[in-house]
Amino acid sequence: MPVAARAPRIRFDRNELSGAFGDIGTDFPLLVGMSLAAKLDPAGVFTMFGMMQILTGLVYGIPMPAQPLKAVAVLVIAQRIPGHILYGALAATGLLDVLTRVVPKVVVRGIQFGLGIQLSILALRDYVPAEGVPGYVLGGISFVIILLLLGNRRFPPAPLVILLGIGYALLFRVSGNVLIHSAGLHLPELTRPTTQDILTGFLLLALPQIPLSLGNSILATKQIAADLFPERRITTRKIGLTYSVMNLVNPFLGGVPTCHGSGGMAGHYAFGARTGGSVLLYGALYLALGLFVSAGFRDIIPVFPRPVLGVILLFEAVALLRLARDTASSSADFSLVLLIGAMAASLPYGYLVALVLGTIVARTTRRWAVGLIAEAPGAGGDREPQIRRA
Repeated sequence: MPVAARAPRIRFDRNELSGAFGDIGTDFPLLVGMSLAAKLDPAGVFTMFGMMQILTGLVYGIPMPAQPLKAVAVLVIAQRIPGHILYGALAATGLLDVLTRVVPKVVVRGIQFGLGIQLSILALRDYVPAEGVPGYVLGGISFVIILLLLGNRRFPPAPLVILLGIGYALLFRVSGNVLIHSAGLHLPELTRPTTQDILTGFLLLALPQIPLSLGNSILATKQIAADLFPERRITTRKIGLTYSVMNLVNPFLGGVPTCHGSGGMAGHYAFGARTGGSVLLYGALYLALGLFVSAGFRDIIPVFPRPVLGVILLFEAVALLRLARDTASSSADFSLVLLIGAMAASLPYGYLVALVLGTIVARTTRRWAVGLIAEAPGAGGDREPQIRRA
């Protein structure tokens, strides 16, 4: 249920701490993968990612996530390309607000449903089985803990399963002495993208990324913010502007391309977050990793076992899938959500296809239904009031 209108913007308690880990199942593996594949400086990657979390927590006062861009991050970072300059123009001119009015809510729900399907598959196929039988046992225990305590404001589940994972890692995977000896202060290095980098990023990455980012990072994020925090009245223009600022700053200090995301907010909220305090705590974790233990980057990776991250990711996915329940009263709307979700999750360029075709079908179906209502026997001669009531 949405939080009360008088809820604070920033709060630090055990529930905010639990909610802080609601998106770690998505973020941490992606940051590690990008850093290894593109040979990035972990100090820049983790420090800037932490700073972006703190920025969004302070600006929004809700668990607004900053996430690595999933589709193009490795290519972007490998070529040092800063992307998403376009979003500043879209937000400043108000075009994002126009798109919000054009794309029906049922289409946004379908995109969220498709993302939930993808995250579920990722969790169950890649993360939970990652360490064989011990991983299944660790994941099973984590699943039971979360299932029993999810929504419990006195004993929130995420800190318990994170501690369980760290304990498992220290017993079987990581030497505490290695972690201690790898500690030390490391600052991000200043970098300067070239004109060719910016041009390449605009043509090869920013333009193709627009449909995906519009669907999940902006429209779906705005919708879930309205669902969970209606009193905040967060606009797509504001989301687009902070999206742009993050990606204009990150490249100069070694950060990865970042976005907002409905899945991240659903995950933070599901595990107890209700204010920006959760992402401030989450950002502090990455700041600590980047500034103080990035020299031992490869040694800290196993501290967060993938089966535990996979179970957290699975509950984040379920939180997204459950958003479709507000369309269940209409068989037509719910069927469209399922269709759009299937397209988004399975087709090449699925989010683009789902966004465009879903909007066309939803609007065509609505016009057809309005026409039937207006022309129905007994509707009367005044057609316009019938359309308005529809």
